Amino acid sequence: MSMTGELSNDSVAKTYAQWARFAPIYDLVFGPALSQGRKDSIAAAERVGGRILDVGIGTGISLTKYSGRNRVVGVDYSEPMLRKAQARVKEHKLKHVEALAVMDGTRLGFPDRAFDAVLAQYVITTVPDPEGTLDEFVRVTRPGGEIILVNHLGAEKGFRADLERSFAPMARKLGWQPEFSWARIDRWMRRNGGVNVVERRSMPPFGHFSLIRFERLALARGQ
Repeated sequence: MSMTGELSNDSVAKTYAQWARFAPIYDLVFGPALSQGRKDSIAAAERVGGRILDVGIGTGISLTKYSGRNRVVGVDYSEPMLRKAQARVKEHKLKHVEALAVMDGTRLGFPDRAFDAVLAQYVITTVPDPEGTLDEFVRVTRPGGEIILVNHLGAEKGFRADLERSFAPMARKLGWQPEFSWARIDRWMRRNGGVNVVERRSMPPFGHFSLIRFERLALARGQ
């Protein structure tokens, strides 16, 4: 699928390179407000256990939240952000972090079925090709494993939908798509055919975010 909306790899890289310059502010803005989603999604990944891929690791704010019982690989498209994550791993001596790497979510450099769980926190609305990224998540997850998303989902109709559409041009300059809705994920899921939804629930703040868990089926189309 081609890139959607106005986001591009180049614009995303530039946006998050700027965020990396102000990493303490980034962590302050996106840390406490989204902490419950991080906590619950990490807990879900650790219930699966084994080898976990954390996509869009950013400054590594989530890496210290893992129990240390499982192996974690973190990837991010932004090299400046990843350098902050590497410094965090070193500072906190995070031995459960197996590797960190610069990587495009639509072209993950891992073999098929390499992970027990794939986790993406507040990521899927920040990539130019969400469907292609989700396809890659399916590819690298073992059958019976889980893909876990926590993200803002846009309203389908009403005042909030209108507000999100009006805010979309500014939001894209900040690196995300606020009008991204569940309907779009549902269409992708039906096309891909490789996952089932096992949980979907609202998350704070204000219930405008969702935690979604997919089970990777034994056979996915093209797999």
